[in-house]
Amino acid sequence: MNGSENSGAPLIGITSYLEQAQTGVWDVRASFLPKVYLDAVTDAGGIVIVLPPQPADDIVARRIAASLDGLILSGGADIDPRRYGETAHEKTATPREDRDAFEDALLRAAIDAELPFLGICRGAQLLNVALGGTLIQHLPDVVGDERYQLGGGVFNPIEVEVDEGSRIAEVLGDERRATAHLYHHQAIGEVADGLTVTSRTADGVIESLELDPAHYGNVPFGVAVQWHPEEHAQDRRLFAGLVEAAKAARDRKKEEA
Repeated sequence: MNGSENSGAPLIGITSYLEQAQTGVWDVRASFLPKVYLDAVTDAGGIVIVLPPQPADDIVARRIAASLDGLILSGGADIDPRRYGETAHEKTATPREDRDAFEDALLRAAIDAELPFLGICRGAQLLNVALGGTLIQHLPDVVGDERYQLGGGVFNPIEVEVDEGSRIAEVLGDERRATAHLYHHQAIGEVADGLTVTSRTADGVIESLELDPAHYGNVPFGVAVQWHPEEHAQDRRLFAGLVEAAKAARDRKKEEA
């Protein structure tokens, strides 16, 4: 896609990590995001803006949200359990407080701005926690094994089917199934008010949820999945759904301005 063809493409912000990174002679803290996220958005016709963790009060978060047409909350480290009133499990990783604070503020600003968004893995957990829900800190304690996170960067693909009539079902189309690439040792616990569960595994683990239209009817696309759709290059339906919602929301705001 050349520049002229891409001129109307929506700007999709993707949250990123701050990690120690090595390149050439440098060994520094740097913003880091796997390329598969970038590919998923550009394949679907969007333009990527990478958003590293940074200090952000409500005003800053609103400015960032206002500059975007859509938002993706990417995967990553465990959320600080103190955010949902618990002490850390021995298997819960050291929290990234800078990222927790930044993404919480940004998500709230996005919802207030009626910005289309997609939460991925950690992003789904953040959505639940930000709205008052809890997490299961170590899923093997519940299911008895490590099938949801095999380790070593190996994703476990399973088939999921989302509930008929949900926003995500509209995106997936007549075939409401998707191959879900799993890599999560935590999961959604108590579901926050204002969220609707749209799929579970056979053993009851929540794999997708979305904003309830009764509470957030003006947000055109508020979907979150516990799996990693960016890892499935043959299925870009979720990213295409976000990009289309972002285009429509942007155009509607222009008409209203």
